[in-house]
Order: sequence, then structure tokens, then C-alpha cells
Amino acid sequence: MSEQILEELYAAILDGDATTAEQQVQAALDAGIEPEVILNQGMIAAMGEVGRLFEEGEYFVPEMLIAARAMKAGLALLRPHLVEADVQPVGKVIIGTVKGDLHDIGKNLVALMMEGAGFVVEDLGVDVPSEKFIEAAKTHQPDIVGLSALLTTTMPAMQATIAALDAAGMRDSLKIIVGGAPVTDAFAHQIGADGYAPDANQAVSLAKSLIS
Repeated sequence: MSEQILEELYAAILDGDATTAEQQVQAALDAGIEPEVILNQGMIAAMGEVGRLFEEGEYFVPEMLIAARAMKAGLALLRPHLVEADVQPVGKVIIGTVKGDLHDIGKNLVALMMEGAGFVVEDLGVDVPSEKFIEAAKTHQPDIVGLSALLTTTMPAMQATIAALDAAGMRDSLKIIVGGAPVTDAFAHQIGADGYAPDANQAVSLAKSLIS
């Protein structure tokens, strides 16, 4: 019975069915399945498969988005139980689109996929000045800061944010990853970031590798 519930939760996330995902999380809790088992076997495993399908060209951004939203719907129900059971997240991430840039689809997808991989994510939104990243880093003590930009004109704000975190004495305590259509690996190295990811799935892999 427990196995079937987890399989149905896994399938609901793969299909992007948020309503069924919520129902199966509740069914799993009602059946007495440990919150950590629900998270790892039902949800994180499903998002891992979503990432694999994306890498192989079977899923595209829309499929990833609806799968991630289904996961998020189930996670909203599960999160209080994870806290109660003292289940520790994989890590903490703060993420935002840098100052002057209002694009958020890619950033939102990275945030959702990070949550799907077991990270706690604080999404600062768009047009985020470096001061706000510093404030959030002081408050949330993240392992990783994710900076997004979709315009070549806002890419310098990534460098300014990294410099500001450095000036605030916070650079050594966290890893910084960058992404967005015009961003490259060479640019990431040039501005002193710890890594670059071309898509949401690789952002998750990069984040895991940086904190392992």
C-alpha cells in the first residue's frame, strides 16, 4: 500500500498533476509513511527523473515547469511535517535576478528544481540590488547564492553583486553560481563566480557538487 502511494506520487509529479500530487502526499501521511521517505522516494526521485528526461530531450521547459509546480504543491503540504521531524535540507539557496533585469522564467525554474532536489530556497525575485542579496545572505546564511541575468546589459550587475558580497566579508562562507541566456562559463570565471549552469537541471547538479 505504502509503495503504491509513493509510486502514484512519483507519477503525479512526472505528469505535472499538482492536485494528485497533493492528494498522494496527504495519503502517504495518513498511511504513516515517514516525511523523509515521502520527500526522497516520492518527490526528489521524481524530480531527478524529470531532470534526466530534460537532459535526454524528452522533456522541455514547459514539462519541467509543470512537474516542478506539482512537486511544489505537494511540498507545501509536506514541509510542516519535515520541520516537525527535523529533516535537514540538502542545503540553503538564495536566488534572484540581478538589478535592472526583470526576467524571471529561468530563475523561477531553477528555484523550483532546487526545491525539488531538497534545497531550501529563498527567492528574492527580480531587479534585486546587491544590498538585498547581502541582507538575505546575513539573514538566511545560505550555502549558495544564485544570480540570474537575461540581458547583456545587466550582466555587470552580477560582478557588482559578487564584489559587494566580498566587501561585506561574506564571500568565503558561500558559493556563488550564475546563469541566464547570455552568461557563459568564461564570464563566470572572469567575475569570480564559483560556477555556471546553462539550465535548471545542471544548476541543481552544480549546487550539489559545490556543497558536497
